[in-house]
Amino acid sequence: MSSYFVDLARCTRRTIFPGVDIQTAAAEHMMLSLVEFQPGAVVEAHSHPHEQVGMVLEGRARFIVGDEERVLGPGDMYRIPGGVTHRVIALDQGVKALDIFHPIREDYV
Repeated sequence: MSSYFVDLARCTRRTIFPGVDIQTAAAEHMMLSLVEFQPGAVVEAHSHPHEQVGMVLEGRARFIVGDEERVLGPGDMYRIPGGVTHRVIALDQGVKALDIFHPIREDYV
């Protein structure tokens, strides 16, 4: 296994909510995760102390962050400060997104 290159096929796949799976790669202070949603899957409202930024790669999803709501599609980016409640709902097709967390989420490693 390389210290510098990630083989996605060898990453642990976790289901974080029904129909929502992630695969992660962590460095010393930040983490990248590929998130895959089945159509209609929901990341329930939650918050965490980690900063989170991301981009939708495929599909469309409704993001509720704090008191704002928006439907995002491919190429759209988002930022979620630590401690802010957020929720995501995949729309009529599957969704793929990339998330970056700082610091790393120990619960996902």
